[in-house]
Amino acid sequence: MPTPTSFQGQTAIVTGGASGLGLSITRRLQSAGVFVAVLDLDPKLFPSLEKEFGAKGACLTADVTDEASVKTAVAEVMKRRGRIEILVNSAGVTGITNTKTQDVPAADFDFVYRVNLRGPFLMAREVLPIMVKQAYGRILHIASIAGKEGNPGMVAYSATKAGVIGMTKSQGKEYAETGVTINALAPAVIRTPMVEKVPEAQIKYMTDRIPMKRCGTLDEIAAMAAFIVSPENSFTTAFTFDISGGRAVY
Repeated sequence: MPTPTSFQGQTAIVTGGASGLGLSITRRLQSAGVFVAVLDLDPKLFPSLEKEFGAKGACLTADVTDEASVKTAVAEVMKRRGRIEILVNSAGVTGITNTKTQDVPAADFDFVYRVNLRGPFLMAREVLPIMVKQAYGRILHIASIAGKEGNPGMVAYSATKAGVIGMTKSQGKEYAETGVTINALAPAVIRTPMVEKVPEAQIKYMTDRIPMKRCGTLDEIAAMAAFIVSPENSFTTAFTFDISGGRAVY
């Protein structure tokens, strides 16, 4: 199978792709000629998106925390397309915020872990054999600046995003000789539906630590994500890209 030299005709899976950051990445990839299969838990968002996407994409109901659901979704994409060049793991939750560890219920921590870390692991595990067989693939895990620095009051989110960064390092090195690159992207505060649910005091704490003194935009995230999963980004793997307005420069 030939190695792609452009996005045209490629197939991507974007988890959490029906809204927020995931939807912005989906639209950016579609504009470059990628067929995007959006995996999301909220099918009520699908009718309007399917009308918008037309032949450029599809929407599939899937629970990224469930092995059987992940297998079914990936198998359906392969049935329709026969190849998967790109996986973007964008589905994520913050869990309880503005709360110290001693007051965080274990059930909340477990929920955040299942979505933020177990989900990307299951998705990557399912598509990697496909990509290795193709001798080409791009996996992008959406991490967070919280995974590098830790945000007080967000212990589950910070811990799981740190786990995503560690997983990226391991996976990238494991598959470095296969034609498959695996990287992460660590944004600072981006105004998304998920962030809108975070208490304003928590958002202010995070924004005040950004030298640019502003939130990032969805377009900025989508542009960087598109480069990371592009054919041009062929010599970087196991790396976590920074998009934090100067907050983290390592």
